Amino acid sequence: MAATNTERVGEDGAYYLQQGTIAEDSDDEFPYEAVPLDDEFASDQDEDLNVAVRTIQEAQEDDEAALRREGMQVPPVNLRPELVDDFVRNFLVKMGMTRSLDCFQTEWYELQQRGLLNEEDVKTVPDIYTRNQQLDSQVKQLRSEVGKFKNAANKAKDTYVKLRKERDFHRMHHKRVVQEKNKLIEDIKRLKTHYASYEPTLTQLKQKYELAMKEKMLNKLERDRAVNQVAGLQATLHNLKSGVSDGTSFDMTREERRAMFASGHGPTQYRVKETRDTMTRPRPLDSTSLDVTAQVLPRHPDDSEFPEDSGTNPLLGSIKGPSAHLTRTGGFRLTHTIQAHTLAVSGIVLHPKKQILATVSDDHSWKMWAIPGGDIIMTGEGHTDWVADCDFHPSGAQLVTASGDATVKIWDFSKAECVHTFTEHQHAVWGCTWHTGGEFVASCSMDNTAKIWDLNSLRCRSTLRGHADSVNSISFLPFSNTLLTSSADKTISLWDARTGLCGQTFYGHVHSVNHATFSLRGDTVASCDSYGVIKLWDTRTCAPMVSIDSGPHPANRLAFDSAGSVLAIASNDGTIKMYEIASGQISTLVGHEEAVHSVTFDKTGDFLVSGGADSTVRIWS
Repeated sequence: MAATNTERVGEDGAYYLQQGTIAEDSDDEFPYEAVPLDDEFASDQDEDLNVAVRTIQEAQEDDEAALRREGMQVPPVNLRPELVDDFVRNFLVKMGMTRSLDCFQTEWYELQQRGLLNEEDVKTVPDIYTRNQQLDSQVKQLRSEVGKFKNAANKAKDTYVKLRKERDFHRMHHKRVVQEKNKLIEDIKRLKTHYASYEPTLTQLKQKYELAMKEKMLNKLERDRAVNQVAGLQATLHNLKSGVSDGTSFDMTREERRAMFASGHGPTQYRVKETRDTMTRPRPLDSTSLDVTAQVLPRHPDDSEFPEDSGTNPLLGSIKGPSAHLTRTGGFRLTHTIQAHTLAVSGIVLHPKKQILATVSDDHSWKMWAIPGGDIIMTGEGHTDWVADCDFHPSGAQLVTASGDATVKIWDFSKAECVHTFTEHQHAVWGCTWHTGGEFVASCSMDNTAKIWDLNSLRCRSTLRGHADSVNSISFLPFSNTLLTSSADKTISLWDARTGLCGQTFYGHVHSVNHATFSLRGDTVASCDSYGVIKLWDTRTCAPMVSIDSGPHPANRLAFDSAGSVLAIASNDGTIKMYEIASGQISTLVGHEEAVHSVTFDKTGDFLVSGGADSTVRIWS
């Protein structure tokens, strides 16, 4: 309802104001449901009313401007009261009474000449008549303005109706959008519930797959072991027959030679003799042996024989628990710094029997140092590019180096020279490692392969193919024929050096794997990648144990202490991170000025050695 004021005419002709109410009109009789408006709807409604008022004002201003342009608006003037005779004349002219006007003027001027008109008769017309004329003009002007406002009100009404229709349309659209949103939320919840039901099944299938792969690997190893046993028995039988026929006999039994190899001693000539004797053994006749030997390169008369894998490590008996530094307050501290090379130190290795350290560098050379004093013992030059890695012979009499010039060199300390160079790699060689028996060297390269070299026949015994990108590190499990490789294809693989076959591949890294290493017990593998993620793997179950994020800087190399309780991580941020496996705590050693490229523990765990891009070797104890 809206209140209005109306005029009413009384019996005496007077006007009275009367207040009344007008019912709101409705476009239709449909009952609208009250919808709560948000703040944005309320602000829109206020804006719509402001727009309507502004529209009326603009219409009024436009009309006034049009009147001014057309010259219809008369400028205000000062009205003087008319005389009586002028008033009568104007009235008669207005009414068109020309004859009455002539009679009036004739009689008026005649009386004026005679002097019969009194002074009060020729004065001005009373104010009431002038006021009536002004009011009449004002009424006409107000009527014209009423017409203008009616037009503006009609326009505002049309605008209001249009805005109300738009408001109703947007309300309906908002309701529809809310309904669709609720429906989508319900669908998403239903899909999440549906997908959650698949998770146990996927986990079970993954476990079955891992179990099947493990059984497959074990079956391969058992098959290879059986094939080798059959081949060995046939070779022994052949040699026995040959010995009986020519009257000769073996100097030692196979059990004695196995015991010598397990102890890490024994004359090389016996193993060479055994190898040479077994070179002429006939090929096994069973089909399984035929399949395996078909994958091996033709034998050379001087080829060495891989020792039997007894699965025992003589060094395990010397482990007496955690390293000494774990029980020492403060842990490792920097004690010595050696300015080793003119360029970055890329690899370090400790002598197996003496306090001697070998380092390789980007300056194309390798050096040997007495530690902890830092006295230089020997320098080797011969590579034409940076040297990436090195490793001592188990006896400590030779050194193998791997270089960016795609070669692997063997250096003999007694001769003080390079005794042989292997050149079959196609790209830079990243790593090298010596077999515990001392007759084989393994290397890995940017050409996506790893190779096993025989130092008796001086040739490549087998090429390990399987990685899809650069092979970044390689290492032998001590007193075993098992090789561990890490690659830029984000995987780690275990290989049987005797057959050149991959026994297991570990997946889990999402970036290039820079290095992988065994613990001394051989039951754990640690790996690191280019984003500083460290992973520990259980080689018995072939499953991941733990993952540590030491990033975002790359982790370049890893090293276990002798007890396998602490893992040292060489980081690209210039620090060495010490991870205690039992507690999961990480401590940091700060000392290098640039990236740390290599790190290694002493066998007793008394000190730690690191080499970095600042050309220095630092000793921590």
